[in-house]
Amino acid sequence: MKILFMGTPDFAVDTLRVLMDSRHEVIGVVTQPDRPKGRSGKMQYSPVKDVALEYGIEVYQPEKVRDETFIQELHRMAPDVIVVVAFGQILSKEILELPKYGCLNVHASLLPKLRGAAPIQWAVIDGEKESGVTIQQMEEGLDTGDILLVKKYTLEEKETGGSLFEKLAKLGGPMILEVLEAAEKGELHPVSQEEEKHTYAKKLSKSTGLIDFSKAAIEIERLIRGLNPWPSAYCYLEGKMLKVWEAEVVPADFSEEEYAVEYGTIVKVGQDHFLVRTADGLLKILSVQLAGKKRMDTAAFLRGYPLKEHTVLK
Repeated sequence: MKILFMGTPDFAVDTLRVLMDSRHEVIGVVTQPDRPKGRSGKMQYSPVKDVALEYGIEVYQPEKVRDETFIQELHRMAPDVIVVVAFGQILSKEILELPKYGCLNVHASLLPKLRGAAPIQWAVIDGEKESGVTIQQMEEGLDTGDILLVKKYTLEEKETGGSLFEKLAKLGGPMILEVLEAAEKGELHPVSQEEEKHTYAKKLSKSTGLIDFSKAAIEIERLIRGLNPWPSAYCYLEGKMLKVWEAEVVPADFSEEEYAVEYGTIVKVGQDHFLVRTADGLLKILSVQLAGKKRMDTAAFLRGYPLKEHTVLK
C-alpha cells in the first residue's frame, strides 16, 4: 500500500518507524514547517522530519495543507491511504476523500473521550483510570470519525504525562498495521462514536501549570504529574518561580483550626519535604526546581534554601 504520512512531534515518530520497516511503501512525509527555537532563533526540524531524512524519504512542509498547490501535489502522489499522527493542521474534505482508503488518524485517547490537542496530559490531570489509542477514519469534525481499532492501557498510580506519552506512542504503529491489513482484505468494521459521551482535551499552555492552592490536594497532585515534563506545574516562592515535579497527598486528618491559614501556606517543614495547605488535605512537596537552578529532591533544596513555616506560595 502506498502511504503518505502526516505527523510532527515525538509522539508520531514510533508509528512512522513501524511503517517504514513494514512491507508498505511510505511515499512521502508531511510535517509542519521548520520553526525557530530558543534565544538563538536557530531553525529546528520537527522530530518527524528528522526521522524522514534518516530514511531518505521526501519531506513536504506546506504552511497550509489546504493550499491548491499542495493539493495538486497530493493528487500527483496518489497515495492509497494517508496516516495522520498529531500533524497539527486541519485537513480539508478534498484531502480526506482523496486516497482510496481515506485518512486514518492515530489518536491518544479512548474516543470519544478527550478529543483535541492534549489527550495524554489531560487523562492524568482528570484522574482517568484508563487511556489508550484509537485508530479512527477521519472526517471533517475534530476527532469525530468512526472508530476502527482501540487498545486500552490502565494508568499506573504515579503515571505522569511523560510516562503515559511513551507507552501510548508505542501502541500506534502495530495498530495502524493491523488496520491496513484489515482494509486491504475488506474486513474493517467501523463503529460510530457515541457523541453524547465526548469530552475535550484543550490545548496546553505555560499558564496551565500555575498551581491553584484553593483546589483539593488530589487535584493539584494530578496536575503536577500530568504536566511532567511539559509544560510543568509551578507556583511562586517569594517572587521566584518554583516548579513542582513530585508531590503526595496527605489526607485531611487534622482539624480546620489547626491549619486555619490561607491556601498555599507552608504549614510544616521536614528534612526531606514540606507541607502546603490546600482546600482539601495537605500537599507534601518532594521534588522542586527554583528558577535558575536544577531540578532536585526537596531534601537537597532545603539544605540550600531553608524555608520558614507560614511562608505562602502564590
